[in-house]
Amino acid sequence: MRKLKLLVQTSIDGYIAETNGRTDWMLWNWGDEWTWDNQLQKDFTDLTNSIDCILLSRQMAEEGFVAHWENMSLQNNNTQSAFAKKISETRKIVFSKTIHQSKWNNTYIAKGNFVDEINTLKKQKGMDIIVYGGATFVSSLITAGLIDEYYLFVNPTALGSGMSIFMGRTDLKLVKTTPYKCGIAVIIYKHDLR
Repeated sequence: MRKLKLLVQTSIDGYIAETNGRTDWMLWNWGDEWTWDNQLQKDFTDLTNSIDCILLSRQMAEEGFVAHWENMSLQNNNTQSAFAKKISETRKIVFSKTIHQSKWNNTYIAKGNFVDEINTLKKQKGMDIIVYGGATFVSSLITAGLIDEYYLFVNPTALGSGMSIFMGRTDLKLVKTTPYKCGIAVIIYKHDLR
């Protein structure tokens, strides 16, 4: 069965954005310059290469996720281009009750019950599935018990308050922790089936 992997950047106190939505505290926030160290860039690209489907919230899609990576994939001299090409070529599923037709390449609009749709996806043949974010969307996936592996990219910043993806107790089992030269620590957890 395919796994659903969550990849999200967080502050050290567990927030994915400030209360007002700002994320300029992240060491790299998908800007033109890839400010992570080479090993983290490689590991991030390897993780992306382990999937063949991306789940997105409507908000993330509309804020330019697909367009950004399509544009970045054309910049062959940019270190992000290989990763960006993988994102552009990978099937993306946007969950929305308000969008009726996709305006993005390689993107399907899912209108059904997200739990049923994702469980069906997980049973299909193929590589693993990844979800990158959208606090409300990810919170719903966590609450429904759909995330199999959590890849938390912890930035060296404490916010004190902000947006969390955890809305209640969530029991996880530590798989691995890796510190990187740029200051990020990647903590991998899996869902703990107590």
